[in-house]
Amino acid sequence: MNNIQYIQTATQLPTNGIENTINLLNEDCTIPFISRYRKDQTGNLDEVQIEQIFKLNKQFEEIVKRKESILKAIDEQGQLSAELKLKIENSFDLQEIEDFYLPYKKKKKTKADVAREKGLEPLAKIIMAQNSDAIEIIASKYLNDQVANEDEALQGARDIIAEWINENTFIRKTLRRLFQRKAIVSTKVVKSKKDEEAAQKFNQYFEWAEPLSKTPSHRLLAMLRAEAEGFVKMNIEIDPEGSGEEALEFIENNTIKNNKETAHQLKLAIKDSYKRLLEPAISNETLQEFKTKADAKAIDVFAQNLSQLLLAPPLGEKRIMAIDPGYRSGCKVVCLDEKGDLLYNETIYPHPPQNENAMAMKKIRSMVNAYNIEAISIGNGTASRETEFFIKKIAFDKPVQVFVVSEAGASVYSASKIARDEFPNYDVTVRGSVSIGRRLADPLAELVKIDAKSIGVGQYQHDVDQTKLKEELDTVVVRCVNSVGVNLNTASKSLLSYVSGIGEKMAENIVAFRSENGPFEDRKQLKKVPRLGEKAFQQAAAFIRIQNGKNPLDNSAVHPEAYALVEKMAKDLKISLSDLIGSKEKIGLIKPENYTNETIGILGIKDILKELEKPGLDPRTSAKVFEFDPNVKKMSDLRTGMILPGIVNNITAFGCFVDIGLKESGLVHISQLKAGFVSDVNEVVKLHQHVQVKVVEVDEVRKRIQLTMIL
Repeated sequence: MNNIQYIQTATQLPTNGIENTINLLNEDCTIPFISRYRKDQTGNLDEVQIEQIFKLNKQFEEIVKRKESILKAIDEQGQLSAELKLKIENSFDLQEIEDFYLPYKKKKKTKADVAREKGLEPLAKIIMAQNSDAIEIIASKYLNDQVANEDEALQGARDIIAEWINENTFIRKTLRRLFQRKAIVSTKVVKSKKDEEAAQKFNQYFEWAEPLSKTPSHRLLAMLRAEAEGFVKMNIEIDPEGSGEEALEFIENNTIKNNKETAHQLKLAIKDSYKRLLEPAISNETLQEFKTKADAKAIDVFAQNLSQLLLAPPLGEKRIMAIDPGYRSGCKVVCLDEKGDLLYNETIYPHPPQNENAMAMKKIRSMVNAYNIEAISIGNGTASRETEFFIKKIAFDKPVQVFVVSEAGASVYSASKIARDEFPNYDVTVRGSVSIGRRLADPLAELVKIDAKSIGVGQYQHDVDQTKLKEELDTVVVRCVNSVGVNLNTASKSLLSYVSGIGEKMAENIVAFRSENGPFEDRKQLKKVPRLGEKAFQQAAAFIRIQNGKNPLDNSAVHPEAYALVEKMAKDLKISLSDLIGSKEKIGLIKPENYTNETIGILGIKDILKELEKPGLDPRTSAKVFEFDPNVKKMSDLRTGMILPGIVNNITAFGCFVDIGLKESGLVHISQLKAGFVSDVNEVVKLHQHVQVKVVEVDEVRKRIQLTMIL
């Protein structure tokens, strides 16, 4: 099997599309570039399918590398038979390959090794052959200065047989299937930790048992966290009693051939092999397999949330006042211009204990007028509602929109190197306020500066495989940034680094070049940036935008390699390029088949025509003002049955959390999203969606609010 066949078996995608995609990836083409500008070569594969091909190709290479390493290790021991070599070469199941390798794997000295050193392997072979009775008499022939009696001889032989059973590929494979079907996960509280306050959030797992195959991903991750923190002990068994009766019966049926005296010795060896070797290994493997699936689910939920958050509606280039609310330490206020640059900062104290209400109002009015503020962005943390009410009481001279935005991750950004580099002369409180304002103007441009794990839209993100999480989240950020496009003359280094073909170092060079030479006037100028060669230009050019540049196509997703084609289209229609762009009527006259070439086929031409109709169109919608219920300011204001407006601020596998204007978000369980069965929360709600919810239960002590969307 080659890599193309391996990927095709897993994906059922066309072989030609897979082969061309791998060739493009090998030519250092990026996934956004391939999916957008090489559709004719891939057969219109989308980004997700291309990512899948990329991952499976990498997986195939890792399997091949592991097989080569194993074959070499066995061969060096002089144990590589033609049959074993063929088995390993033909397998692409890593678990099976590791099973083939198990008997030859270097390990600590085992009981079987000790027995072999005592000369007991021939006795083990006699027992396994199952042709002899009077086994004790036979065992007496193997006594020596290391083996005192027949019992010791038989024990040593059983130790060797137990290892053979453990290394049997068929037995291991069958037991795996048995565990996958029937394993029960159970937890018991560690008595010495039971009364600790931190243990109480795991109290449902103090005495818990359920089939592992039916355990939802979030519950398994919760149990694993409870165990990691030392509050419970976790166990995986295939029957409630832990006897392993079914497994033992299967091994006996596949090992014992008759009722001779050897059968008793084999039964003892089988029981020892299962309890000491097989059960611990297979139960651990099974748990890891289900943990991997739970990780994948949690990572997928996080990735979907992150994508929705990054593509949240931007307010656009407006003059924004941003407020990071607080009580005793005051509210940190900053004024930003259309580009997000800091114009002014101030601290006001409208809340207790200072209550400088009138002075604070006067300052806000003055700043709004002085800096021509068009919108106010308020962080949704402590004192958020009180600050919102305070702002809405102010009589401004002109309409000013008021937004409450998530401040999750703002403190992480404010203490980061990126923030220090941007604002070296300001403290963390000012930087945090700037972040709150900028994420209203353009969430994507601001949130890419923050470690995705800190944005507050995940589920058990610190418990999952961190390498896989980072890979997936980086992929999501790249996908989002390139789907929107980046303004080359205003984008930060952080944002530019996610553009197809650029990366961190090149982004730094672009920003330095821009600072030294002024704004870019056309895309071709990118080639003058140090170390930005033809390949990087090819991959990046169409994802960057230049507004009001020399060429109107530079503010579109049309790739420079197609500029000549577009100019020919305009020439054939006897109109200027500017007259063609945005004219649906003129574009409708163009026949795609007349403009294909070796690089750009029908699919590519159709994309170009679609882009010419609405060049540079931002796929995101516009930000909308939202108002919480003015009667709900604290948890004690809630009453069962209340219907409230809310904003979805986190999505998990078991439901979604809704901001109803309090510090604590309420949970809508998956069963309460709508009438009928829901398999995927994302099918019903999206991040930042405005929803109506009903209060079901309020637990002020535990600070938990249960909500329903079934009104």
